Amino acid sequence: MNKQFNLDDLQVGYDVPALPGMDESDIQTPCLVLDLDALERNIRKMGDYARAHGMRHRVHGKMHKSVDIAKLQERLGGAIGVCCQKVSEAEVFARGGIDDILVSNQVRDPAKIDRLAQLPNLGSGIIVCVDDVDNVAELSAAAQRHGTNLGAFVEIDCGAGRCGVTSTSAVVEIAKAVQKAPGLSFRGIQAYQGAMQHMDSYSDRKAKLDVAIAMVRDAVDGLKAEGIDCELVSGGGTGSYYFESNSGVYNELQCGSYAFMDADYGRILDKDGKRIDQGEWENAFFILTQVMSHAKADKAICDAGLKAQSVDSGLPVIHGRDDVKYVKCSDEHGVIEDPDGVLKVGEKLRLVPGHCDPTANVHDWYVGVRNGKVETLWPVSARGKAY
Repeated sequence: MNKQFNLDDLQVGYDVPALPGMDESDIQTPCLVLDLDALERNIRKMGDYARAHGMRHRVHGKMHKSVDIAKLQERLGGAIGVCCQKVSEAEVFARGGIDDILVSNQVRDPAKIDRLAQLPNLGSGIIVCVDDVDNVAELSAAAQRHGTNLGAFVEIDCGAGRCGVTSTSAVVEIAKAVQKAPGLSFRGIQAYQGAMQHMDSYSDRKAKLDVAIAMVRDAVDGLKAEGIDCELVSGGGTGSYYFESNSGVYNELQCGSYAFMDADYGRILDKDGKRIDQGEWENAFFILTQVMSHAKADKAICDAGLKAQSVDSGLPVIHGRDDVKYVKCSDEHGVIEDPDGVLKVGEKLRLVPGHCDPTANVHDWYVGVRNGKVETLWPVSARGKAY
């Protein structure tokens, strides 16, 4: 649920890492800091791009898990709604007032299907992905039980090797089943190529997407041959959106990480061989950390360890510094190489996490800063919603 907080009742350090009006230097660490200017520029830039290319943009809520940020993306970037990966995430966004929600995943557990089928009663349009005819009957029964309607995307496995069907005949079979099922509406196709998003080379990413686009085009043509209209073809991520938007097949993007940027995405290269965090997108998302020990002359120890971040995609990068390097972490500590001893105890640093999504999920709050001052505090609304 998107809770409403009275900030006047919260105490810095006990409840929250900061309050509006504070200096950035007084923020308690470790915590998540958003550079609001950079965040807003990223959001506007993607919104402008989507509009210029005639694309809908359904932002990925699993990245930030924040109702406030989703609404900012709607307001500044023209987003039409969000993607979620789990029913519990969708529940948070629906209760928070997001009108158009895609569960970009399969839902098979009976209890989860029952919860999903009740979400339209909160006023949100709900779409869910399907890759099995048997799931159609399960979803239909739940929708009828609650007097609601669920939209359905047939998911194509276009290279990620996870969920989704791999043949046009399977797409057509499931689409026909959805059309016949009470309480369900066929809305289109999901075809997200997740396996190539972090490939360094632009040309390598394009080659993977060429294969995916061919699969999707064949599926759309197959549906058309059966008289089935494919309203939406949804996919595209931060590492590929330009391919889908120029394909002539896709009409909806699902980009997420562009708004924040992280170290893993930042290193991939654009068509000119330039890192995408050095021109295409800005780093807006940081772990603020503080040096807590410098007992070793060549090492500084900070307070952001494993419990403050995810390192599945690599260690964080110290933003704006090339004289020191984050090299190791344990539960509560981060080790920073400081060969010249330039860091001081109490000094604060911004870390760019290796992977923004799971890093956001281990924090309660975003501290939004502008011009060195705390401007806003947003809860990580769907933190821990993994079921």
